[in-house]
Amino acid sequence: MGDLLGFVLSGLVSGALYALLATGLVLSYSASGLFNFAHGATAYLCALAFYELHSGFGWPAVPTALLLVFVVAPGLGWGLDRLMFRKLAKVGETAQIVATIGLLVALPAAGLWSVELLERAGAPVLPAENQFGLPGVGPSPAVSWQPLDGVGIDSDQLITWIATALAAAGLWVLMRRTRLGLLLRAAVDNRALTELRGISADRMSSTAWMLSSGLAGLAGVLATPLLGLSAHDYTLFLFVSATAAVLGRFASVPLAFAGGLGLGVLQNLVAGYASFADGITGFRTAVPFLILFAGLVVLAQRRRAAGTAAADPPPVDYLAGKGWGRRWGAWVVAGALLGAAFYTVTTPFWSGILTQGLAIGLVFMSFTVVTGLGAMVSLAQATFVTGAALVAGLLMSHGWPFVAAAAVGTAAAALLGAVVALPALRLGGRSLALATLALAFLADQVLFQLGWLRNGDTGWEIPRPVAGPVDLGDDRAMGLALVLLSGVLVAALTWLRGSRWGRAMLAVRSAPEAAAASGVSVVRTKLLLFTVSAGLAGFGGVLYASYNTRITATDFTAMTGLVWLAVVVAAGVRRPQFAVVAGLVFAVVPHLMATYVTESAHLPVILFGLAGLALANDPDGYCAALPSRRAARRAVKRGATAWGAVARPAAPRTSPLKERGDPQVPEQAASPRRPEGGGGTPQRIAGGTARVGDGPSEPHLASRTSESYVGGAGGIAPASGGGPGEAPNALELSGVHAGYGGAPVLHGVDLVVRGGEVLVLLGPNGAGKSTLCRVAAGLLRPAGGLVRVGGEDATRDVAVTRARRGVRLAPEGRGIFAGLSIEENLTLQLPGAEDRDAVYARFPTLAARRAVAAGSLSGGEQQLLALAPLLQRPPAVLVADEPSLGLAPLVVDEVFRLLTELRDHGTGLVLVEEKAAEVLGIADTVAYLAQGEIAWSGPRSEVDRDRLAEAYLGTGVRR
Repeated sequence: MGDLLGFVLSGLVSGALYALLATGLVLSYSASGLFNFAHGATAYLCALAFYELHSGFGWPAVPTALLLVFVVAPGLGWGLDRLMFRKLAKVGETAQIVATIGLLVALPAAGLWSVELLERAGAPVLPAENQFGLPGVGPSPAVSWQPLDGVGIDSDQLITWIATALAAAGLWVLMRRTRLGLLLRAAVDNRALTELRGISADRMSSTAWMLSSGLAGLAGVLATPLLGLSAHDYTLFLFVSATAAVLGRFASVPLAFAGGLGLGVLQNLVAGYASFADGITGFRTAVPFLILFAGLVVLAQRRRAAGTAAADPPPVDYLAGKGWGRRWGAWVVAGALLGAAFYTVTTPFWSGILTQGLAIGLVFMSFTVVTGLGAMVSLAQATFVTGAALVAGLLMSHGWPFVAAAAVGTAAAALLGAVVALPALRLGGRSLALATLALAFLADQVLFQLGWLRNGDTGWEIPRPVAGPVDLGDDRAMGLALVLLSGVLVAALTWLRGSRWGRAMLAVRSAPEAAAASGVSVVRTKLLLFTVSAGLAGFGGVLYASYNTRITATDFTAMTGLVWLAVVVAAGVRRPQFAVVAGLVFAVVPHLMATYVTESAHLPVILFGLAGLALANDPDGYCAALPSRRAARRAVKRGATAWGAVARPAAPRTSPLKERGDPQVPEQAASPRRPEGGGGTPQRIAGGTARVGDGPSEPHLASRTSESYVGGAGGIAPASGGGPGEAPNALELSGVHAGYGGAPVLHGVDLVVRGGEVLVLLGPNGAGKSTLCRVAAGLLRPAGGLVRVGGEDATRDVAVTRARRGVRLAPEGRGIFAGLSIEENLTLQLPGAEDRDAVYARFPTLAARRAVAAGSLSGGEQQLLALAPLLQRPPAVLVADEPSLGLAPLVVDEVFRLLTELRDHGTGLVLVEEKAAEVLGIADTVAYLAQGEIAWSGPRSEVDRDRLAEAYLGTGVRR
């Protein structure tokens, strides 16, 4: 019993550290959608700083720990969010993974380099790399107790338990009992809706990153006596903690925390009682990675995410359609010059360096296959390299020739790739990356520890190949051979990309469901990609090992593969020639730095890590970004713009809303004067002097002139707002152009919404109604024109600022936070208890279920919950996109009654509604949007309901 309790208590120490790291992972992932591979690096950096400040500079332990946990670590999280994480949230998943891996590589190296610089400056720093048995926050040496027979604890363990318990309690209070916690949970639940409610999701994201980094800093300081200062051990600790985050489904902080504690206990129990594993070296330490892999597979099944890949749209190929010479001439010349350089200008030293770079470039091409073609992030490529080289070395030790041994080693790597792929193919994105990394760690700790495969610490000798008169023992000869081989492989992979198989691979990458519907086997294609990639990595690994003439089981660990991925993706992972460039850079840069800059081994690692960080700005890699930059410069010189180059479809010649028999308004009828009375002729507003229904002859990106008009309740109203003594328009869009990417959707839209009036926006699907709503709410910035709120320019406002000005968007669907309770939804917008009580008094159904999650309500109840705070505190403008969608007729009547009440309170309403007949009953003004232009606008009395039915149903209406 004493042994069991001892295992449990000691397991709770490591489990507490797992729990802290896992909680931080879940917080940052929930707030931003980013899995932070560098979370453990933050912990290591804080442990390093604690050791140097406390043991080196002599600072007191407790104040130093408090400074790091509550100031330095949160500050690091805030800075990284501002500089990097916000940008990464908008790029593809591949770039997100690789950029955080780059940070994982760069942060520890930056810390160690800083220690080196301080040491050279004479500061009282201590040797920092791979130090163990270090003092913690408590007494040094640690004080020990033995409360029970056979059960011992020390002061460091006790401090870890107490600090973890306090952190858990404080986090629970913060998240459940404070408004900041409510705002954080709202941002996690629905980031876009948070912005629409006037809450800065970016600020909440920064807060989450600060909390996450603070927890990592706490874990790092507490782990100093246990882990020492080994960056590798902190990274392993992170990925064990990722297992706990998986158990919490990357969403539940309590489950992740409990999972971390349980994982620490389980690991100790296996170490103490799993006698069956005595003959399997490394099995005990590999248990968390087995659980991580199994948890990822189960999680993928529950989410039905099988067969997905990392969403990562390809960049524009600016050389598409060009001739062979234009596309490949420069590369052929560069290859020829490099081959000639081996026998002309390079010294033996640099010949060896270039040869090494070409050999590693072959390995990097494997990333081109699996990630570039397949959009699958594999973190097990170093495993395939090591496996192939060990098998080839084993065979050569038994007298096999190089070619045969290399072929079998390559086949072994391909087989290993298939074994890895079969269970991992149900995963996608970061889950696939974590799964392959878990398998890579399993290989490092179990497979490559087999004595017959690794041959001890000396490994296997792999002599360079000799084929007749060709002896590749000379670096120059091997370098030239690798130049030719690289050219052949680049051509082969380029041919593969354009072949039938390559098109199938690209189809599976872009749209797996559509590819499967077209008869392409998604599983077979992905299995082929993984197998070919693993075989290519293994082949390159054998050649790389032959360059070094020896291979050991520790030459290329899983951590080495992370650095490789950062380098090759930063160069450009979609083209094989970029992999060759990445290999040369990887080999040459450290020696150039050592020769001309510094002999520190840390600075090149920092640079390689920062190369991964650059993906926040160039998600397709530096080499791939060069053609687009050149194209952009040429476009600027030509004065071309994406908007001006896109042709705009003509708007319909007539509007279905005009009265039957009304003549088209001639060009001369467009008058800048407002007609007297309320019966003015409805006029087209999008084209200035164009006739009703005509599209303008050219796109207008600048602000519209004062001659643009829109119909109001009393006729035609000037777009510039009310006259002297009148209140300004609540919302005004003037000459607005907007779209997505290079595709324009809105073409010079003018619209005015006055307080206390309802403007109904009609139009067919695809006309741009939802885009107009997004522009009005600040979710989409217009490419041209002006947006005014209350007479003030708000064109550049983001959604948060627009909401604070009083413009609210009720998005299509339900504008509620599904994961929060009714009470919490109301508290977000009505902090005062009196306001909430008034809502409950009016809506007893909500009062009776105030503790129920909003997502469990019926559609009608959810819509009432979304509108209730607005009735209590009416906004200046409400833009409602399909407010009656999916609701029963009685509920629709109630919703429209509430909207009418909002109008009576002075709110200006813009209603986009497919139930045109019903919504016209509360309309003051009607506007018809067709192909991104206001084709007609006028008072409700001038709408022809028969023509309206004909427009929506596509059939005539019999009288």
